Amino acid sequence: MTPFPDARPERWLASLALVVIALISLGNVVTRYITGGSLAFTEEFSVFLLVVLTFGGAAVALRRDGHIRIGMLERALPSGPRRFLVLFQGICGVAVLGLITWFGARLAWQEYQWETLSPGLGLPQWWYIVWLPMLAALMLVRQLQQVRDRLRGGLEDES
Repeated sequence: MTPFPDARPERWLASLALVVIALISLGNVVTRYITGGSLAFTEEFSVFLLVVLTFGGAAVALRRDGHIRIGMLERALPSGPRRFLVLFQGICGVAVLGLITWFGARLAWQEYQWETLSPGLGLPQWWYIVWLPMLAALMLVRQLQQVRDRLRGGLEDES
């Protein structure tokens, strides 16, 4: 099997988010140990970065065909019905990611219009939310690539 294109931007983004979460958490622990208080921004940024990490990692797993699924039915089916099943799975994934992208974009736009501020630091809330539809759209692209590769027979189910 030849290697397929990797999700390099998502890998870098997820790795960066993980490193920053680790540094923020370490800084918070040290500050709490020395001063008895914590850094105010750590929870807000950590939650935001955890969302970025989750969506980035999920996009990488989509591109590498690494998401968990039960392949017994796929392996038992002949080629024609198997292709239909792969297509059906892809359509379901695209529908879910499309809805997340659409409603996430609407939410980000509403937060921008309402000028909502984050509770911890008072930053514009849309700064955090706008990443949801962008990363969901990126996952949607990776979903389409995965379905294309699976229909071409480029990715074999090993589960």
